[in-house]
Amino acid sequence: MLTERSAATVRATLPAVGAAIGEITGQFYDRLFADRPELLRDLFNRGNQAAGTQRQALAGSIAAFAGHLLDHPDSRPDAMLARIAHKHASLGVTRDQYALVHRHLFAAIADVLGEAVTPQVAEAWDEVYWLMANALATTEERLTAEQDALAAGTWRPWEVVTRHDDTPEVAVLRLRPADGRTAAPFRAGQYVSVRVELPDGARQIRQYSLTGAFEGDERSIAVKRVPGGPGPDGEVSGHLHARTRAGDLLDLSAPYGDLVLDHTPGADGRPAPVLLASAGIGCTPVVAMLGELAERAYQGRVTVVHGDRTPATHPLRALHTELTGRLPDAEAHFWYEEPTAGPGALTGRVDLKAVPVTPGTRAYLCGPLPFMRAVREQLLEQGVGPADIHYEVFGPDLWLASADAAA
Repeated sequence: MLTERSAATVRATLPAVGAAIGEITGQFYDRLFADRPELLRDLFNRGNQAAGTQRQALAGSIAAFAGHLLDHPDSRPDAMLARIAHKHASLGVTRDQYALVHRHLFAAIADVLGEAVTPQVAEAWDEVYWLMANALATTEERLTAEQDALAAGTWRPWEVVTRHDDTPEVAVLRLRPADGRTAAPFRAGQYVSVRVELPDGARQIRQYSLTGAFEGDERSIAVKRVPGGPGPDGEVSGHLHARTRAGDLLDLSAPYGDLVLDHTPGADGRPAPVLLASAGIGCTPVVAMLGELAERAYQGRVTVVHGDRTPATHPLRALHTELTGRLPDAEAHFWYEEPTAGPGALTGRVDLKAVPVTPGTRAYLCGPLPFMRAVREQLLEQGVGPADIHYEVFGPDLWLASADAAA
């Protein structure tokens, strides 16, 4: 995909760019928000910007994309690009915004690397950038066209039908379209973006997994309150917990996300074994997947794994248990960090050594990054293929550039 000349230049300069990429992305965001402050107010997650996680994710994705072009010149990292494109589509990112990003990113590269950025170096990295940007923009346009979001716009008003506080930290909102149009179909495991206007006038956006569908057009999401103090971390979840009640309106995007069940038969022609592993609020896409499997009366082996602090903090615990029980060949294993969790519960962190993992298992993971790394390593040790382990990250994907995650 890269020209031979550009590939040679990128290979020679990747170590220097990689070593400075954190500083480059930091300067990039400073420049971008100085030029377009409304983007920080109304598009970018202020909590992630304050914590620096969005900068790490951008740096990792650029480095990973460039490395892939060098190591696999005849292919693209489609899984990585798809994950980013789904997130961008849910936020309403448009093709023209890539030109704005290009201008500030390359100004930051020139500032940080100085005279090392010769015309040849600039040309080579320009080629890398536009290969990635055009691939993302094309995928995003396809995704939004499939959801009719190009014609209808990114945001639609939804009414809160009911609110239920499932745990002290998790509120479940049942929603229906408020504009008279039917709800877009979704696949279990997908999410929607929710946009709220905060007291300071900012319109901040967060993603929440759809936990289920009901009769007609109703959908549900589960919102975990993130303690953030006076800073921006957790400001949207705190706003939703404090202010959102039945009858209120919320702006939602169409559903997006690539963590969805693969229903193709296994190598033996029978339904493939499925393992659904989650921790904390990461159980929300898993519960939707369990609902889909139960609706289909799935006949394959299903192993459900979850880790939490206590049964009382386990979101959607009753539904998690009930849906597992509706499947003909399913078993749930719940670990709780407190040793007084009660009969049938396992104590400590999730440990798959005592859980039989059937050959040919397809695994779906969602939870904090350390949890998913640990579970993935245990699955690999038990013979699950890397290509059969799928994951979802809430927030910037700091796993994206990990070599072992892409293996």
